Amino acid sequence: MTTELEPQERKRLWFELGLIAALSLGQSAVYAIVRLADIATRGPISDAQAKLNTSISPRPGFDLIYQLLDIGFTLVPVALAIYLLSRDRPAQPLPIRLGVDGHRRGDLGHGVLIFLIIGIGTLGVYAGGRVLGITAEIQPSNLGDHWWTIPVLLLSAAKNGIVEEVIIFGFGALRLRQLGFGLWPIIISLALFRASYHLYQGIGPFIGNVAMGIIFGWHFLRKGRLMPLVWAHIIIDAVGFLAPGVLALVDFG
Repeated sequence: MTTELEPQERKRLWFELGLIAALSLGQSAVYAIVRLADIATRGPISDAQAKLNTSISPRPGFDLIYQLLDIGFTLVPVALAIYLLSRDRPAQPLPIRLGVDGHRRGDLGHGVLIFLIIGIGTLGVYAGGRVLGITAEIQPSNLGDHWWTIPVLLLSAAKNGIVEEVIIFGFGALRLRQLGFGLWPIIISLALFRASYHLYQGIGPFIGNVAMGIIFGWHFLRKGRLMPLVWAHIIIDAVGFLAPGVLALVDFG
């Protein structure tokens, strides 16, 4: 709790939060805010496109190398966050503390259930946002047709699930708990943080990710299991990346 922390320890925890954020999702949030300002001052947000998984090189072999390098280096802040957490001296081992120890066979099933709830809601929010003109057209796969396209998209989905859930809850929520914050301040602040780096997609996805963050935050802080959220996030992204026509069916813009 806050009263048990020495001033130097509090400074260390805040510094670690800022460092991890600056190296990962916080950096993405800043760029997303600037991107939203850019597209909003050009014309209607609904006329903009948010392209995910874009090709980096016109040469397929080098494009594959670039994609794998991007995935690998994006995971580095996760390794740093885990290292910083491993330096703590809690009573429980880190895997149990995070809820990634693999002892719960129901983690995947819970992840699928969360996916079904979030997935349906995501489609509804996207369709509503397009109708209202507050959501950009999301194009989830722009890699072209190569033998490696599907494996890379699956790796990208796994990367997103690991990075976002480990950084936000595995690291962020635990650090905020150590700093003495309560359940709902942590949930709301992290939900807003999650939504901020999706602003390049428009206001609709911001609202949807706030809702997603609240559901995920409540689940993690009440259940103490990170793995179901990682699974749910991976499945959500994998379906979105591999079945882009789903968005087209609900795109009434």
